[in-house]
Amino acid sequence: MKDETSSSSSSSKKPKKKGGIRETLMLLVLGVGIAMLLQAFVVGSFYIPSESMENTLLVNDRVFVNKLHGKIQRGDVVVFKGWDGQDTIKRVIGIGGDKVACAGSEKPVTVNGVALDEKPYLYPDDFPSGEKFSVTVPAGKLWLMGDHRSYSADARSHMQEPGKGFIAESDVIGTAMLLYWPFNRLTVFPRPDTFNKLQ
Repeated sequence: MKDETSSSSSSSKKPKKKGGIRETLMLLVLGVGIAMLLQAFVVGSFYIPSESMENTLLVNDRVFVNKLHGKIQRGDVVVFKGWDGQDTIKRVIGIGGDKVACAGSEKPVTVNGVALDEKPYLYPDDFPSGEKFSVTVPAGKLWLMGDHRSYSADARSHMQEPGKGFIAESDVIGTAMLLYWPFNRLTVFPRPDTFNKLQ
């Protein structure tokens, strides 16, 4: 009787063990699948390759990007398919219909005639723009500039090209929502107050 009980007990345990392994593998595959879907359609990660967004973002910083961003607004930091086809990160200064201008290195950037107070995000002691420009942003397009203007090959650098420096809203991959690496610089990206006064 003891042998039968022992045999019965061990045989009943084996399927449970196999079932546990199967469930674990299924959960693992499901978790990986969900993570891949989130990465593809909801949240992406982007690393900073250059100094063009200093000091908001430093080289090798990493940010989470919201791909379900909704309407893009002035002041947003966005990742987009850049002028050279590479993923690029800049700040939205003007949206469709805006007139964006700068009268020279000592002058502020203006949007629809309103001067922007860019001190909270502009690189310390950098000019709002080293060169003069004045553009009207077409509908469905964006005017994008880096926060470290002297080191940023942004819309101003591409004004002589067929697209005249503008980027299509449809080329935006997502809006930067969180600087997550390095941990000691963990930061969310609020919209700068200066853009709130624009109509």
